[in-house]
Order: sequence, then C-alpha cells, then structure tokens
Amino acid sequence: MPQSQYARLKYIIYRLLAPPAAEAADRTQPMRTREPPWLDRWSTRVDVGIMLLIVLSVIAVILESVSTISERYGSALFAFEAFAVFVFTVEYLGRLWTCTLDKKLTGGMRGRLRWARSPLALIDLLAILPFYLPFLGVDARFLRILRLLRILRLVKLQRYFHSLMLFGRVWKTRRHEILMTTVLMFFILLIASSLMYYAERADQPEAFGSIPHAMWWAIATLTTVGYGDVTPITGLGRIMAAVVAVVGIALFALPTGILGSGFVDELEREKERKRRQAQQREAAQAARNPEVPCCPHCGKSLRVQVAKVAKDGD
Repeated sequence: MPQSQYARLKYIIYRLLAPPAAEAADRTQPMRTREPPWLDRWSTRVDVGIMLLIVLSVIAVILESVSTISERYGSALFAFEAFAVFVFTVEYLGRLWTCTLDKKLTGGMRGRLRWARSPLALIDLLAILPFYLPFLGVDARFLRILRLLRILRLVKLQRYFHSLMLFGRVWKTRRHEILMTTVLMFFILLIASSLMYYAERADQPEAFGSIPHAMWWAIATLTTVGYGDVTPITGLGRIMAAVVAVVGIALFALPTGILGSGFVDELEREKERKRRQAQQREAAQAARNPEVPCCPHCGKSLRVQVAKVAKDGD
C-alpha cells in the first residue's frame, strides 16, 4: 500500500474512533482539508453503534446470570457475546494503531505503550480479556471471577458523554484532597471501632468481640445508615455512639464539598476554554479577510449573517 494511502486510511480510522475532543498531530492537518464529506456523519454513527453495543452487552451479562434464561438462551447469549467481543477487539486494535496521531501520544511504539497504560485503554482491555482467557488454559474458578469484569464495559461510555468526562477531570484535579479525606475517614473508623470494642466487649461479646467486629457497627454509624442490628447498650457506649454519629455527618460532607467545588472550577475552566477558542476563530477569520467583521463568539462573518437576515426579512 502506498505511504499516502496508508496515512489516509490511518487518519480515517482515527477520526472514526477518536472522541470529538481529540487533537490530531500537526502532520494530519493537510488531511483535514481533504477528508471525505461523509466522515463526520459516519464518526457519529460509529459512536452511537458502540454505545448501543456496550449497553446491550451489559444487559446480556445481566440476563446470563438468571439461570432459567441462561439455560434456554445460552447459545444465543454466547453468540452475541462473541460478536460484541469481536467488535470491541477491532475497536481496541484500531485505537492502538491510530493513537499516535494524537499530539500527546506521538512517538510510535512508545506512544502506543503510553496509550495502553491509560485508564480507558485498560478498561477496554479488561472488557474483552475474559472472553479469550479460556483459550489460554486459565483456571475456571479464576475465570468466573474475571467474567464479572465484563460489567466494566459501562465505563467505556465515558468517552462519549461529556458529563462523565467532566467527572473524570474533576476527579483528576481533586484526587489529592479526596485521598486525604479517605485516609481521615479510615482513621476515624479505626478509632471509633477501637473505642466501642473496649466499651461494649464485656456486655456484647458476640457483636463487639473484636475490633474487626466493631468495624461493622462503625461503618454503619459513620455512613449514617444505622441498620440497627448492632447497637451499644452501655452508657459509655451510647455516648460514644452519639459522638460518632455526629462526626459521621460532618465527615461525609467533606467529599461532597470537595467534588462540588471541583465541578464549579472545571465548568469555569471550560467556559474560559470556549472563550479562547472563539477568540482564536475570530483572529483566524480576521487574518483571512481583515475587511470583513466577525462575530466574537462563533467567528462567523457578520456580513454573511446580516445578508441572511435581510434576505429572510424580504
């Protein structure tokens, strides 16, 4: 295959599979001016088809867990699973091949290895891996556990939904604060379990006979669930339980506040990015035709818009 056709095919597959926000490397810019007119339309269709296949495959995994359905339609479910895994495998290989067109992943094999280590690429791999493991002689008991990983296909939807990508960016920017809060929660859980163990072990050895036993009560209390299956009966135990319950309300408000502020900051950054993109479009339009005024928001020619309004008015 000639080098030009090879590069064109790679670019087309990249555009069909890449998320809308992906940035192609500078060497693909000439191809953008010569790309087929149907490419955007088919890229959207591929995205919708993969999303639909993800949802249907997860539904098939759920139905497979029902014994009556599995016994009656087991062969059909397996055939659909094989088809879904084939499509996801082609998608994975296509992304692995074309990922080097991304500005952040240039460098041949090194760029592909960086992509393969990314969270979404690992999810893609885990979504198809359980299907191939039986052919490698993996133990059946271990395989039954790995087959649960097929549910992770739902995470693949993150590529196609802006809100999920936004949540991922918030988690990335606030991960240190969330980690600190998680460590604090575990520290308080350990203290509450230890104190309740020493306060209640003599009166309720079956419920508070050890610190791990007391952790069940501490988790239910700190999360404000309060099942009521284990409750303190001593005076000291009840006082500590009241303090732990109040601390639990305040403690679990911390991650909510951290994520809430993270969402606000990320939305502000996204607005700023859109504003800069609009200014760049305006500058590009002005550079092409300095005599024609441009809209500061979308970069379109105001002369064309005014002529269109005048025509509609006539």
